[in-house]
Amino acid sequence: MALYREFLELSEFGSYEDFLKNFEIKVPDNFNFAYDVCDRIAREEPEKLALHWVHPDGREKKITFGEMKKYSDRAARLFQKAGVGKGDRVMLVLMRHYQFWYCIMALHKIGAVAVPATHLLTKKDVVYRANAASVKAIVATSEGVFHQAVEAAQPDCPTLKTKFLAFGSRDGWIDFDQALEDQADDFTRPEHVNTNDDPMLLYFTSGTSGMPKMVTHDFRYPLGHIVTAVYWQGCVDGGVHLTVSETGWAKSVWGKLYGQWLAGSAVLAYDFDKFVPKDLLSVMVRCGVTTFCAPPTVYRFFLQEELEKYDLSRIRRCAIAGEPLNPEVYEKWKEKTGHALAEIFGQTELCVLVGNFPWMKVCPGSMGKPSPQFDVDLVDDDDKSCPPGIVGEIVVRTRRGRPVGMFLGYEDEPERTREVWHDNMYHTLDLAWRDEWGYYWYVGRKDDVIKSSGYRIGPFEVESALMEHPAVVETAITGVPDPVRGQVVKATIVLAKGYEPTEALKKELQNHVKKATAPYKYPRIVEFVDELPKTISGKIRRVELRERDNH
Repeated sequence: MALYREFLELSEFGSYEDFLKNFEIKVPDNFNFAYDVCDRIAREEPEKLALHWVHPDGREKKITFGEMKKYSDRAARLFQKAGVGKGDRVMLVLMRHYQFWYCIMALHKIGAVAVPATHLLTKKDVVYRANAASVKAIVATSEGVFHQAVEAAQPDCPTLKTKFLAFGSRDGWIDFDQALEDQADDFTRPEHVNTNDDPMLLYFTSGTSGMPKMVTHDFRYPLGHIVTAVYWQGCVDGGVHLTVSETGWAKSVWGKLYGQWLAGSAVLAYDFDKFVPKDLLSVMVRCGVTTFCAPPTVYRFFLQEELEKYDLSRIRRCAIAGEPLNPEVYEKWKEKTGHALAEIFGQTELCVLVGNFPWMKVCPGSMGKPSPQFDVDLVDDDDKSCPPGIVGEIVVRTRRGRPVGMFLGYEDEPERTREVWHDNMYHTLDLAWRDEWGYYWYVGRKDDVIKSSGYRIGPFEVESALMEHPAVVETAITGVPDPVRGQVVKATIVLAKGYEPTEALKKELQNHVKKATAPYKYPRIVEFVDELPKTISGKIRRVELRERDNH
């Protein structure tokens, strides 16, 4: 069953132009994904696979939609007994555990607000988030030490009343798994559980300055991911989709929940803590993954493995997100597997803004073309549209109202919201240019663009040039303060096996960039490192590299 068709005016398109012109989402009154998608599939196809959970230690669990309804109903009852009601905020820190799906569906059923977060948070992080969002309860993993951070933080968190622990028991915590078994199966849909504009999800997203922002999404948001799953990732009814992401990040609901179930595809959750490329490849083969999405970092490390040992023939589409894709990675993956990598651009505040869709020729290094879901444009500093070839900021025009899949705003921060969303235009703060055929090419964050001797240098172009060299596995380009030039380009590089960090290699890489781009763009500073700082979702933390160089 592929329910997504019921929420579209049309679901078949003959070309990208047809898609751009005629794609339109129909949102029912008081839409609630948990009842109107998950539970409906449970009624009509109770044995259909919803989630395949695999743990590196050998544990494994296949959960049907019938079971998903049963356990999310039980979780809803459990939360209600703990005093969680409509509009209350519940933090979910569950890594890739299957309990995340029970919990988030349960919170939707109650009309409460789910606040996913990563288990890497410290006591200070927990205090800030719990107080900023008025978190009433938390469901946390027993794996690792995160629960200790919660215990240390709780005295400073007056709204935090209840703590649930998954995969374990501990004093002061309710054993979530045991308590779930003690609940009744059935949970009746409340008459006024939500309106379409009620808050449903809250994500903390960090910028380059200040404390993390609270991005709030409404109950319409899941339908915004029809484009994500069906028209970008290529999910199909009866397929198995794997997105590499921990549940604490927005990328998780992009690839592990809403659009995939709307498409009729099961979700594979490989619950690893440490990324081991050969283990992930083996799981993909064994579990029959048909569509796959990961950050470029994952593909880069896959390419270091003997890919011919893994039968990836069941995969029908490979997608990439999280950070820009270097053309060299694209070409190598296509050569070794036969699969093109379909890139997109999006944000926690939105869904897919620009992407490579089925009817389009993929241009390596390009993010693709605008999604029909949003009125996307590139503008200059005066908010005027940029002609082809001119770098501008990616924006969303909202003259026709807030599109499905767009955030409500930054919670409790109207001024911060107005800084990026005013005069019917939302500013992404990301720079790109488009070519004469309408393809968008990423340049970088406004804050990441390097200004050297009067030139504006986008990090991505220099990174892509370096990635063409066989010595380079990964690289990050940043600007370092310079008294003469303002900034100079620095390359932080992870070398491939068999290469040594010598002065000769440094000169060779610098000359390579001069030839591949323009002489003024070459990295005057080159640092070789064993690894680059990354978020848990695999994004390179350029901000951390800049901070190191500025101190």
